[in-house]
Amino acid sequence: MRALTVLIVAGCFVLSACNTIQGAGEDVASVGHTVAKTADKAKP
Repeated sequence: MRALTVLIVAGCFVLSACNTIQGAGEDVASVGHTVAKTADKAKP
């Protein structure tokens, strides 16, 4: 019974982490786009 409780709690943490990882991925993509735009503007 205790093992089942631990698995359920662990599953909740994994599912909530998916949203966090997605948000982090979007932030990294945004930074990449900003760097690319800045580099394009700096070209002679």
